[in-house]
Amino acid sequence: MIYWFTGQPAHGKTTLAKKLYKYHKDIFENKIKCICIDGDDLRETFNNKDYSEVGRRKNIKLAQDLALFLHNKDFDVYVSLVTPFKDMREEFKNLLSSEIKEFYVYCSKVRQREMYKVKDYQPPTDNFVLIDTTEDSVEQSLHKILQEI
Repeated sequence: MIYWFTGQPAHGKTTLAKKLYKYHKDIFENKIKCICIDGDDLRETFNNKDYSEVGRRKNIKLAQDLALFLHNKDFDVYVSLVTPFKDMREEFKNLLSSEIKEFYVYCSKVRQREMYKVKDYQPPTDNFVLIDTTEDSVEQSLHKILQEI
């Protein structure tokens, strides 16, 4: 299964992806193969500092290809990536059908990384789960995620 966390920077994507990852590792007593993929880590590892649309699409495609490769090797994959382009998210969801769950992590409060806000972010409109972290704690948000999977 692929769990894809999308949303603006500093809204809780990585925190929630890592929490879900840890929860699954603990509940299955490390008997499942799973991995987290974070957009910032990908950019650092592959030295992609291009934040233009072309650079963002390249980074998203890399994350999708990596997630698909690992999924095909029987890994559960937890991805936290802004992923601002709806067309890329929808195409990937259509490819995987029931093997992917998209979580749109949203927060209406201004947070410390607000300066990194992606101006052209396109929120999902179909086949996603909204996780509003404005008032909910990490534990409350994780509980909502677990109810959806």
